[in-house]
Amino acid sequence: MNDPQSLAENRPSMLARLMAGIASHAPGVTAGPIDDEPTPDEPGHPEYHRRQRAEFALSRWTTAVPYRYRQATAQHPEILAWAERAADDYRSAGFLVLTGPIGTGKTHQAYGALRRIAEAGPKRFEMIATTAPDMYGLLRPGGSDKGTEHELKRLCKVPLLLLDDLGTEKLSEWTEEATTRLVNERYNECLPLIITTNFPVRAASGDPNPDLVTRLGARLASRLAQTATAVTLDGPDLRRGLRSVS
Repeated sequence: MNDPQSLAENRPSMLARLMAGIASHAPGVTAGPIDDEPTPDEPGHPEYHRRQRAEFALSRWTTAVPYRYRQATAQHPEILAWAERAADDYRSAGFLVLTGPIGTGKTHQAYGALRRIAEAGPKRFEMIATTAPDMYGLLRPGGSDKGTEHELKRLCKVPLLLLDDLGTEKLSEWTEEATTRLVNERYNECLPLIITTNFPVRAASGDPNPDLVTRLGARLASRLAQTATAVTLDGPDLRRGLRSVS
């Protein structure tokens, strides 16, 4: 036989009475959807994670950049467009060659392009920035404890590489071979390379001044011409202007 139950046990619960009261006072109201999607300031939102990647990338950029260029930004529209392509997919960006006389801001713009990539918050951000003379010094026998081949492979494989002042080094069969291996490897692997140089990629017909063709050879210049965004920066020497102001 079942245990006897009191009348109180058969009464509706307090929650049921409350819900019934609400339904009687607002018969046409139904529960709406709950917006539980994360906001841009919360984990799970794409913008939140892009900001996290950008913060990390900018810290790596700052570590790799000389103090003088810590405030560098790119302003040239073609350079900014190249940086946007590299941030979206660095293998589709190609090379960026900045040419022009001394003091026209090539190095500043180059570091600014790398900064713009970092600010975009790419999924991967690794960079090396060096000058051509420093690179050749590193690659010479005894230039690195890890050896020439290790250093060359590191330069060939890093996703983003800036080679500043190409063409200022003393030409030799060895520098030509090292440059050829570096450019060819990055060309074949579709890895971006930023080059700054005082020489045009190819001088105008009849111009006796040297260009990258004469400095690097026609084969390398052809690689640059095929895959590079070439931007010429001209104007007065900005360094002299800064000195005169100070």
